[in-house]
Amino acid sequence: MSHAPRHLPPPGTLVLDHVSHFVPELDAARRALAAIGFRPSARSLQRTPDGPAGTANVCAMLREGYLEFLAPVAATPNAEHVRAAMARHRGVHLVAFGTPSVEEERLRLAHAGFEPRPVIRLARGTPTGTACILVVRVSEKRMPEGRIQYVEHATPQVLWRPELVDHPNSVTGLAAVFVVARDCAAAAARWARFAALLPRRLGRFVELPTGRGQVLLSSRSRLRALLGAAPPAPAVAGYALSCARPERFARMLEQSGCAVRALGPSVYSAALPPALGGACLFGTKSALRSLWEEA
Repeated sequence: MSHAPRHLPPPGTLVLDHVSHFVPELDAARRALAAIGFRPSARSLQRTPDGPAGTANVCAMLREGYLEFLAPVAATPNAEHVRAAMARHRGVHLVAFGTPSVEEERLRLAHAGFEPRPVIRLARGTPTGTACILVVRVSEKRMPEGRIQYVEHATPQVLWRPELVDHPNSVTGLAAVFVVARDCAAAAARWARFAALLPRRLGRFVELPTGRGQVLLSSRSRLRALLGAAPPAPAVAGYALSCARPERFARMLEQSGCAVRALGPSVYSAALPPALGGACLFGTKSALRSLWEEA
């Protein structure tokens, strides 16, 4: 069964599409993903209409969203951006919202003063065809937490293949992204303008709920207590994954030498392998929701 249709949001909706780890060595990242129970995609080089982007990636495609692992492979401006971000901290540096029209988002962002760049058409080869994604980005002066962007999938059927979305670790979806902020109210207001979402309190977080997945903002100390580690603000601190059987993922992480903590029934936090960097929460959807309502 194809999982592509759910990755084309209908007009007027927005979803949490993917996050991206910036990693120094892609083959090591791919081995680490396989060791903790993912079925990683094949390595692929990214291209723009102007030529090679200077980066390559592998992905863990999920039933809801995906995880990208991006490495610099040349001396292009894009690759140098990735290297500079990794020098600040290891882990997640990109959050992508899925939209039915990046051009409409670009116009809205320009009106809101975010100074978006022109739409980029990224392409990369896969074993089943060429994957094409339209991207609109803004300067990190406007969104200092990282590369925060919108994507429109032109070829979702190429990416969300049945053989790639069922993982031995039982991970099914990208449930949330955690943003570390010095002033949560001010940061949430800026993210709300960027994403055209309404912020609200959720436990000790400020939440921005999308049509699928959510952004959760909090202080570094609270996120460090929850995740085990968090970079200085402003940054993306990590994410939460929904699992059918979280104890299975916990066991695979522990077998790979990762530190795992049980935070409650059916919910855990873990430091990810060094080849990937960063930290995550994972659990059943209901257990995750209960945890951050109380956190």
